[in-house]
Amino acid sequence: MPPKADEVKVLKFKVVGGEAPNAAQIAPKLSPLGINPKKIGDDIQKLTKEWKGIKIMVELSVQNREAKVTPLPTIAARVIKAMAEPVRDRKKQKIQKHGSSLSLEQIEEIATVVRDKSKAKDFKGVVKEILGTCQSVGGLVDGKTPKAISKMIDNGAVSYTHLTLPTSDLV
Repeated sequence: MPPKADEVKVLKFKVVGGEAPNAAQIAPKLSPLGINPKKIGDDIQKLTKEWKGIKIMVELSVQNREAKVTPLPTIAARVIKAMAEPVRDRKKQKIQKHGSSLSLEQIEEIATVVRDKSKAKDFKGVVKEILGTCQSVGGLVDGKTPKAISKMIDNGAVSYTHLTLPTSDLV
């Protein structure tokens, strides 16, 4: 039974960018809503071409049997994309090690994009969150480990006082 006319259903999937998800994977969630999984898979493939080879979240909003697909890249996906490494063949190479180095300016750019979602009270905290993600992915920042850069931020060698989050956004 499809949802009521004005009801909006929101579904989230984790997909590989630039590839259509397996129809059998998404069909159990879409078929009760009266939506063709093959068509949605093609839409997902078109909208995630920018994130080719990187796993990202996709939000699917369904209303009146019409679906709207929105890519929701995570911080890890943004860090991997900023490393600009070549796309791996997922069938031949199972595990990819990310050894590229990012600049501190790239980290700041990512931080400005994701700071609305962050729970940090200032910009320095958002930057440190991204440095932690960079550490877990295995990347370097300006040729140094993200932990070393984080310690430099703590010691005051790098300052982010000019970019503070508004207090009205804090809950």
